[in-house]
Amino acid sequence: MTDQSPTPTSTPSPEPAPVAPPPPPSSGGWRWILTCLVLGAVVFGGGTWYFQHRAGAPQQQAQAAPPPVLPVTVSKPRVETITEWDEFTGQFEAVDSVEIRARVSGYLDQIGFQDGQMVKKGDMLFVIDPRPFEIALASAKSALNSANARVALAKQQLGRAETLKQKDFTSQATLDQRQQEAVSAAADAQVAQSAINSAQLNLDFTHIAAPLDGRISRHEVSLGNLIMGGDGGETTLLTTIVSLDPIRLVFDMSESDYLAYQRREAEGKMASKREDLPVEAHLMDEEDWTLKGKMDFVNNQVDRSSGTIRARAVFANPGLLITPGQFGRIRITGSEPHEALLIPDSAIVSDQSRKIVMTVDKDGKVVPKVIRPGPGYQGLRIVRSGLSKDDVIIVDGLLRARPGATVKPEQGKIEFPPDPKN
Repeated sequence: MTDQSPTPTSTPSPEPAPVAPPPPPSSGGWRWILTCLVLGAVVFGGGTWYFQHRAGAPQQQAQAAPPPVLPVTVSKPRVETITEWDEFTGQFEAVDSVEIRARVSGYLDQIGFQDGQMVKKGDMLFVIDPRPFEIALASAKSALNSANARVALAKQQLGRAETLKQKDFTSQATLDQRQQEAVSAAADAQVAQSAINSAQLNLDFTHIAAPLDGRISRHEVSLGNLIMGGDGGETTLLTTIVSLDPIRLVFDMSESDYLAYQRREAEGKMASKREDLPVEAHLMDEEDWTLKGKMDFVNNQVDRSSGTIRARAVFANPGLLITPGQFGRIRITGSEPHEALLIPDSAIVSDQSRKIVMTVDKDGKVVPKVIRPGPGYQGLRIVRSGLSKDDVIIVDGLLRARPGATVKPEQGKIEFPPDPKN
């Protein structure tokens, strides 16, 4: 059975009625519209003028205002009459150092010192058992007595032969033989005497004395040990002695420093020769230059591998405070007394490999100058070149100084920093 539903039929919508045009405005409506337009133009123009002349004025004033002038502390370089010094690090060494070794072999019999004590030249240090050498000396003396007896006999026989030859009771051959026997006996006596001298010398070598004044090290061999002696081969080291007063300080200086000294000496600017230059030194725990000495040696060639040359100075060490092997600091006069410009290190600016100071001209503008600084002097820095004593440099406030900027200089003064020990 089929469900049949009525199909809806569309009804056409009625067409819209035509709209009538609005009536023309009256004369009162037009006045109201014109009034609104005029008021809007006035409000817009007034707002524009306000924002341009009032709200934007502070920004324009800020852009037009010049940058502030920042204060800095300035001063002229300090001028002092000084003597420049070049400083080096070196190591102390003894003027004399001796290894004590035995000249003869034997058993160690005595030790005559305490390890590390001071000894004087001639003090007995070691004794090797002398009995074998005493026996050898006695044997040599006996041999000499026998040789002397033969000499006496040969002389008697020679005298009788000469007497007989004068009376033609003996031949010339016999006389010659007696002469040869006398010469041979005399030679044997000389050999015996040499043997005595050798035996006596070996006996003396059994007693080993200090060859110099100084401090002795520890004994390397204990009592009862066999000592190997001799003039060559493996000899036994017994101990060492080093002298302490005076003492030397050895150091290396660069080729450029050495060349500078050579030139100053050639130009006559050094009061002393390089081997007699006065020097000062101190130990590593000291700050004052307490040691006074002089140069006594400069090597004859520059080390090719390091580009340095070895030099040496000598100092008195009466209190025996300095021990060979210690390190020390030495300074050498680098010039005669002269006027130098001194500035603090804080006034120096590093620009790659250049050193610069900021100066202020008469108009207050910052002008950088490249300088060549020298060594330090009592807490300040010597300026070799690039600066004059009339230049005004900035000593405080470098962070506020830019090249070409204008600053407000405030007068300061360069002083030596206080001694930290006071």
